[in-house]
Amino acid sequence: MNIITLTADGSNTLYNETIGEHYHSKHGALQESKHVFIEAGLKFTVADQAEISVLEVGFGTGLNFILSFEYCEANNINLHYTSIEAFPLTSEVIEQTAYSAYVPEVIWSDFIANYNNALKAAQKLTPHCTLEIRHTTFAEYQNEQKFDIIYYDAFSVQHQPEMWSDEIIAHACSFLKPGGTFVTYAITGKLKRAVKACGFTIEKLPGAPGKREMLRAIKAEG
Repeated sequence: MNIITLTADGSNTLYNETIGEHYHSKHGALQESKHVFIEAGLKFTVADQAEISVLEVGFGTGLNFILSFEYCEANNINLHYTSIEAFPLTSEVIEQTAYSAYVPEVIWSDFIANYNNALKAAQKLTPHCTLEIRHTTFAEYQNEQKFDIIYYDAFSVQHQPEMWSDEIIAHACSFLKPGGTFVTYAITGKLKRAVKACGFTIEKLPGAPGKREMLRAIKAEG
């Protein structure tokens, strides 16, 4: 069961009783998503590009997606967003998060209207945005497509250690284009070594509130 929980910045998250962890930081769901995935990830990677492809590991409440959707729509960037979610939430639970307050109404309504169909096949929400949510485990996910950026937003290693094994991290890194970006809220010595072994340059960045550091890594060119 998932329980709506208020975080320190006034935004909500969900507490997953089965796993024993919140979907976002209790220090602030909204500010964590913006800091890690939008500021350090999307904006850094897209630069002056007119198009970007995102692979997200762990769709969860959809917060990372709607913030990415909003940014790309506002800046006329074509967004191709693919996410992996083994245990998708219902649209009713997602609506209970009240994340509609953080994006324009049209962004939210386009998302909610297409959410259930996006679990079955890629959906074109607007001329600039395509969303696909693959209902599978990440270990089983396969795709010949290569992405510009990976949002690695699995539950923590304490609660979901299988998602942070060297093999799974290498699996994630294999989906990035040369020069692509791997970004996550977490940073450990083991994680850094696993990403480095895949030919990435490691960056330690200041973390979101409540976390000292986070990881950004760039895949070697060629």
